[in-house]
Order: sequence, then C-alpha cells, then structure tokens
Amino acid sequence: MTHIAIVTTSFPIDNSGAEAAGTFVADFAEELSSRSRVTVLAPGISNKSVDDKAYKIIYFAVPYLPLSLLNPLNPVNWFYIYQTIKSGQQAIKSSHLQCSYDYIFAFWALPSGYWAWHMMKSHNIQYSIWALGSDIWSLGKVPIVKNMLKKVLQDSQICFADGYKLKKDVEIIAGRECKFMASTRQLNILDKKNPRGIPPYRLTFIGRWHSNKGVDLLIDALTRLDHGDWEKIEEVLICGGGPLEKNILHVVGKLQRQGRPVVCKGYQNKSQASDILMNTDYVLIPSRKESIPVIFSDAMQCGVPVVTTPVGDLPVLLNKYKAGILASEATSQSYYEAIRKSLHTSPEEFKIGIELAAKEFNLSRAVDYFMDCIDSKICIH
Repeated sequence: MTHIAIVTTSFPIDNSGAEAAGTFVADFAEELSSRSRVTVLAPGISNKSVDDKAYKIIYFAVPYLPLSLLNPLNPVNWFYIYQTIKSGQQAIKSSHLQCSYDYIFAFWALPSGYWAWHMMKSHNIQYSIWALGSDIWSLGKVPIVKNMLKKVLQDSQICFADGYKLKKDVEIIAGRECKFMASTRQLNILDKKNPRGIPPYRLTFIGRWHSNKGVDLLIDALTRLDHGDWEKIEEVLICGGGPLEKNILHVVGKLQRQGRPVVCKGYQNKSQASDILMNTDYVLIPSRKESIPVIFSDAMQCGVPVVTTPVGDLPVLLNKYKAGILASEATSQSYYEAIRKSLHTSPEEFKIGIELAAKEFNLSRAVDYFMDCIDSKICIH
C-alpha cells in the first residue's frame, strides 16, 4: 500500500476548536487513510507519536505555537522560525528512514512545502502542495521568502489551492498550473434541520476574533439594528476568540445591557460547531480578507445559508449557488444592510443552492480527486 506523508503546520492538539484549518487536515488524513497508508507530521509542544487512529501522527517539538503568529518580518521571530524549520526537516527525514514514505503532501506551501522540497532533493521523494491564502498573500510579499515560495511551488508535482482567486495567484507566482480542490471538514450530521420559514431567526458567527475575519464589522453592524430589527432575531451567537476579544466583549456587554439577545462563547470544536450550526438560521461571515473559509463549507453541509461580505471567492460562490446574502462592501454599514435583508428573507429560499454547494464541498470527493491526480505520478522506491 502506498505510504503518504502529510506534512502540516496546522493540526489539532487539544480539540479546542481554535484551529479550524487543522481540523480539516485531520479529517483529510482520516479519509485518505481508507485509500492509503498515512502518516501525519505536525508541530507540537513536545516530540511524541500517536498510533490510536487510522493514521499515525508524529508531533515534533517547536519553540513557539501557533506557527501562524510568527512573522518573518519581525527579527524577534527569526530564531523561532529557524528552529521550527530545522525541527520539521529533521523530523520528516528521521521518520522516513524508519518507515519509508512513497509520497509527500504538504499542507501548506511554507514551511511544509520546503520540508517536502528538501526531501525530494535529498531522498528523491515526490510531493504535492496545497497552498493556503496566507502563504501566497502574505509570505509572497517578502522578497527572500517569495523566492523560496516560488521554488517549492515550481518543483512540486502538483499544486492545489482551495480558492479560485488563490489558484490564479499561485499560477502567477509559480508560472505553472494550479488545481482547485475544495477544502471541507467531515461533520457528524445525523439529521439536517428544515430552515425556519419565518422570524425570529438565529444568527451565528464562528471564527477567530481577528480583523481579517471582520468580527468587529459584525459587532458594529449589530449596534446599527433598531428595535424592529431585533424583534426578528431570537439570538446572535458569536463564538471564537482572538486579539479583538477585549473590544468584542465590551461592545457585546453594551448590547446585552440594552436587552439585545447577543451571546458570546469561546472556541468551538468540530462537534460543538456542528451542533450549533444545526440550530442556526443564518451563518455570519463578515470577513475583510478571505479565500473560501472552512465555515462556508460547514454551513453548506448543515443546510444553513450565509450572510457574507464580497471578499475572496465568496461572491463567486454565492452567485453560483444562491446560498445566501451578499453584502455590497466589506464595511459595517453594508454588512448591517445585509443582515437586515436576511431578517426579511426566508432561509428556505436558499435550500436548493445550498444542496448543490454541499455536493462540491464534500470531503470524500476531495480525497478521491487528490488520489486521481497523483495516482499516475507516484513512484514507489
């Protein structure tokens, strides 16, 4: 059986729900393990191996977590970045000598793609890369880092991206084809609910409390709603955490004192998020910067329409599937108007479009597509 190493910088350790992308990687590994032998290599707080799943996990110790907060433009982070690159490189090399990999799939371009590239050069193991928006849109702007980014993309057998715009941007940097492959998590959905036909509606935000995710736009939009609007709302649930937490809780506290049904909760793991979405009428996606967020595919699987800003690929998806309401701009005023529109629109209107979207954002389909792409390229050593 083909042995595939998944090398990633994002993988769940404590099941807190803080790493939605990491949960997606875990689900992909689980599904892939039904088609091949799989070993996952991921950063952790210590070196350890886990063998109690359908796939093996090898955690290698890094000096700082999460890696997403390390900024190569900040000299203070350079030591941490160097040690992380060194640890990952040593981990994949030593594990290969013990269990022999046939192929490497890198989540994401850097530094995972660099580790895979180094193994190709030193051990002739081919690899593919699944690019992440932050790789391309942030690291792609750092001169020296951009050169390595271009190299690892060019030398990979296949480049994937989970966004249409991201796919094009990868092709511009790499000068080669990049394939679109939708990212999605495997949710445990027993019974899909029927959308409510009439208000009051339940609105939900699940995600990082970060400016890129636009949670502050959402909060400001909520302060603009009048009494008549709030009569059409049963609850606004805001789940997550992050750098904007102090400001979010402050404004939410004001809304609560005004008698508004706004509730904050912390990060939700996959099971908790699924339960919440199954009791939601609209999912709120007020992002300023986005490709295709995992919460979009979560919403489609749970049969829930979205209220979103027009960033990344979200306009394309909503125009294609008619799966929710699109704000005119990524501003609090425009998002307020989109929320008001949702309060006067039955979620049932989006049912057919959501069902079509759910068929594309399907984990089994994504894994089948990946295997079809690499089957003819894997060379067993």
